[in-house]
Amino acid sequence: MGSPEMVRLEDLRTGRSLTGRKHVLSILVENRPGVLARVAGLFSRRGFNIDTLAVGPTDDPEVSRITLTLDGAVHPIDQVTKQLHKLINVLKIRDMEPDLTVARELALFKVSAAVESRAEIVQFAEIFRAKIVDVSRRALIIEVTGSYDKIEAFEQMLRPHGLLEMVRTGEVALSRGE
Repeated sequence: MGSPEMVRLEDLRTGRSLTGRKHVLSILVENRPGVLARVAGLFSRRGFNIDTLAVGPTDDPEVSRITLTLDGAVHPIDQVTKQLHKLINVLKIRDMEPDLTVARELALFKVSAAVESRAEIVQFAEIFRAKIVDVSRRALIIEVTGSYDKIEAFEQMLRPHGLLEMVRTGEVALSRGE
């Protein structure tokens, strides 16, 4: 079996983002040591770049949910999901349809907040329904929860004021309905 044909990243770009559908995979796994490493390793060996990764327990303490997002343009994901099913600790995999999914992300932003710009930053936080969780003489830490696009928009509003640090959880998602 030969190696896959090389794809140049430039050929996939349209503006700033890659083409292809963004995939949100929900993977139910046994809550055991090493499972996350095996799942992530499988994607890595196949040349996938995981955009976001979130792991946590479910309503069953024996089961964890791995939610990962990746761009489907670089490689088709069918083969890797078939190989995931073969891993002994993987219970269920779902490639979630964006229109049938509720997805959220949490982000913390530390922004420079001089006296003259503090009111504007607080106003941005109110518009985006964000919470100011820490205040110091020179900086604010703001928590915002929402869709990927909402967090991106909030970041763009803060950058001109001096974004000092940020951290994002990655998306967590559930399918709508029953």
